[in-house]
Amino acid sequence: MKQNSLRRFAAAAFLLAGTALLSAAIPPAEKLLPADTLAFFTVPDYAEFSAGSRLTPMMQLWNDPAMRPFHDKFMAKWNDTFVAPLENDLGLKVADFMSLPQGQLTIALTVNGSNGHDDTPPGMILLLDAKEQSGTLKTNLAALTKKWKDAGRKLRTENIHGLPFTVVPVAGNDFAALIPSKKAAAVDPDKPTKPAKPEEMYFTQFESLLVVGNTASVVEIVAAHLTGGSTPAIADDATFAADKLSQFRDAPTAYAWFNGGKFVSLLTGDNETPDDNTGSPFMPKFTAAKVVGAIGLGGLKSVSATVRQSPEGMNLALHLAAPESTRAGLLKILSVAPKDSSIPAFVPADAVKFSRLRLDGKQAWNELQKMVDALNPQYSAMLNSAIAAVNGIAQAKDPGFDLRTSLFGNLGDDLIIYTKPPTGDRLADLLKAPVIYLLGVVNPEQVINGIRNLVAVTSPQDGAPAPRDFLGHKLYSLAQRQKQLPDGTTAPPTYLYAAASGGYVALSKDVSILEEFIRSADGKLKPLNETPGLAELASHVGGMGGGLFSYENQHETMRTTFKFLKSAAITGAAARMFPPTVGDWADFGLLPEYDSVSKYFYRSVVGGNANAEGLTLKLYTPRPPTLD
Repeated sequence: MKQNSLRRFAAAAFLLAGTALLSAAIPPAEKLLPADTLAFFTVPDYAEFSAGSRLTPMMQLWNDPAMRPFHDKFMAKWNDTFVAPLENDLGLKVADFMSLPQGQLTIALTVNGSNGHDDTPPGMILLLDAKEQSGTLKTNLAALTKKWKDAGRKLRTENIHGLPFTVVPVAGNDFAALIPSKKAAAVDPDKPTKPAKPEEMYFTQFESLLVVGNTASVVEIVAAHLTGGSTPAIADDATFAADKLSQFRDAPTAYAWFNGGKFVSLLTGDNETPDDNTGSPFMPKFTAAKVVGAIGLGGLKSVSATVRQSPEGMNLALHLAAPESTRAGLLKILSVAPKDSSIPAFVPADAVKFSRLRLDGKQAWNELQKMVDALNPQYSAMLNSAIAAVNGIAQAKDPGFDLRTSLFGNLGDDLIIYTKPPTGDRLADLLKAPVIYLLGVVNPEQVINGIRNLVAVTSPQDGAPAPRDFLGHKLYSLAQRQKQLPDGTTAPPTYLYAAASGGYVALSKDVSILEEFIRSADGKLKPLNETPGLAELASHVGGMGGGLFSYENQHETMRTTFKFLKSAAITGAAARMFPPTVGDWADFGLLPEYDSVSKYFYRSVVGGNANAEGLTLKLYTPRPPTLD
């Protein structure tokens, strides 16, 4: 009897403990956010994310003692610009809240009843789960509320679905800049003007969760979900549900979602004014509906992004949900074919960047013409006139020339770009790293002829060197438009070099890399595709068969970047090359010598593909072995 009683007691205790745990669990973001959510970003487990982030190479670099001078200046500007005004306005210390995120941290933007063309502000929501820091959160909120009251702020409390929300007016101060304001309405002289309603911030704590919103309507929905209400959430949206299943599985470290269909609907609502064609025919004012339709964004259903951290590296993924049957414009142009995008044997081992894109050139050209015509038929006429002008000039020497046939009609589906290290350390050298573009075409000689005649429209080729023979290939020098120097003299002539080899048209402003490409046919070149570990790297982004693959030797490209930034700062060129505000934040002259921080950089790869459901892009950066 006693044993049965103990069993019943143990079972009851286990059930009560399980119920308590379940009741304390905060639902994930998608089950709390309103069904009209436009976009949100969430970190499901901020404590885990923060711990992992501290071990990432970029965070270790940021905290490296060698970076301290640069780091301190940037952070001082950050604190002066954002932290200090926020603390002064709200009467709080940001440091008191930095340790509070332990569970989910979510930021969301909602439609909030707007039709996209009225003065209704979008809804903004912040969700922060403090978990075991719940008591500290409660203490900090109570202290903050007291400070506001003591400072004379007129706070009030509203009970929403049984939760007491503190309402804080924030209009007319610095913090209000972080809250979306209503758009100014057009003034009607026959109607009395209404005073602008002050912006407000609503917040409450439910168990360990802090809920903050800018309107009562948005926090009401979150409160309903927390207290057992049946109000629809974004998790109930069919598009989101499909993305969650395909993109957010396997517990990503962080993820974001954008409701493309709803956003497009807001942009193209019925309340827009029609196109304004009363001004210049070349610069009419278009409605959002016209632009969206022309560039093909109407076929975009959603955008999903994920971050996955691991001790081995970081994987970022971006997915555009756009059914193949509805793709047009940009979405159709970017739909790469599922073809081999591996690194060819002619790419040298010392290339620091490589990209290969299996883009259908003819389809891209046709879609571009459709986009121009849909935007404005006059633009299409202008494009045709420009092509006719090129033909007219070229046919004076070559009666049978036609730009559409020789250039656009010969485009294939292969684009390769690779870059080599700069040849010197001067600022001019760092700006001109050798890069070559390879276009897969049907008739290379016709394409080169088309490019020559196209370039000749703005830069006459009469004075350009004649084509020369190089290992059995013609190497063309296409003169570029000469620039006027500040002293009034003309800069020396520069050239775009072109040649045909192996079914590609090669283009580069550096003749040496083009000659190296032609010589690669002899098989004596050490190729990049024999780099150890390359296949394993590619496996993290879906391999090299999706139609897009890119590789970067960041250990070397960042060497160039550091040299460039430091050189630009030392010579004063940075002030001319970057906006003044950049110098206020970042003093590149304070960067350390690259060798002292080179251990934080290694390699990265990108892979992309398109299928019937959408377009996907993945980036993988492994942890440098020098940090192990």
